[in-house]
Amino acid sequence: MSVNNYSGHEPKSYTDGDFLQSPEARSLRIAAEYVGPKQQFHDAGINQTIIFFGSARICSNEEFGSRKHLLIKEFQDSLESERPLIQKKIDVLLKQNELTKYYDDAVELSRKLTEWSNSLPKEKRLAICSGGGPGIMEAANRGAYLAGGDSIGLNISLPHEQYPNPYISENVNLEFHYFFMRKFWFVYLAKALVVFPGGFGTCDELFDILTLVQTGKIGKPLSILIYGENFWRKVLNFEYLIEAGMIAESDVSLFKYANTPDEAFEFLKNELTQILEL
Repeated sequence: MSVNNYSGHEPKSYTDGDFLQSPEARSLRIAAEYVGPKQQFHDAGINQTIIFFGSARICSNEEFGSRKHLLIKEFQDSLESERPLIQKKIDVLLKQNELTKYYDDAVELSRKLTEWSNSLPKEKRLAICSGGGPGIMEAANRGAYLAGGDSIGLNISLPHEQYPNPYISENVNLEFHYFFMRKFWFVYLAKALVVFPGGFGTCDELFDILTLVQTGKIGKPLSILIYGENFWRKVLNFEYLIEAGMIAESDVSLFKYANTPDEAFEFLKNELTQILEL
């Protein structure tokens, strides 16, 4: 009978990387995405936020100009057979040009809200929180950064598009694997929500929170502002939902439209003054 001369120790379960990444340890990973961010927010002294949602694909004027220049050069240097596909990319980019104003508006609104928040007693201050990626998320973090406030990024691991923007405060730059845990942390600390133009993800986040407020699952006061009325009325027909009996007429009072940074700022400042009992 052979003798095992191995004198080492087997790894404990909580240090076993293979186990922690296994299906059996999923509950532990979910718990970690609750406990870890909770500790980071506590250490950073952040207990309430204003959320900004919006498309990762809306870029600044500077980035738009750079993308346009590169595509035109690519078109000029391409073979004749390649040009229809490149032209299609140019056409899509030009269509998005009308949306670049929302990037600037998000920067301005975030900056104004952060400057106002910085004037409040420390225990009443609010941090700007975004999904941490490019586009409107970057704009929101950029405005907070320019005003010298906390700038939170709740990033998500995706195969494309999503990467941390450079305007997130280092101590609150978080990355999630689970969408539902990321959504939890968006809502848990939020006192207000601003929804800029976006696609599937933005609509998902908006309707998720509207549903939670409508059904009373969010019991605290939460102001919801939808920014860019012309865009959103093309995308979402709330009036038809009322006509069809799918929502109550009173449900549209859960949110307000705004079209300029000043209009949005005044609404949110007044709402938050009441919520925070200033």
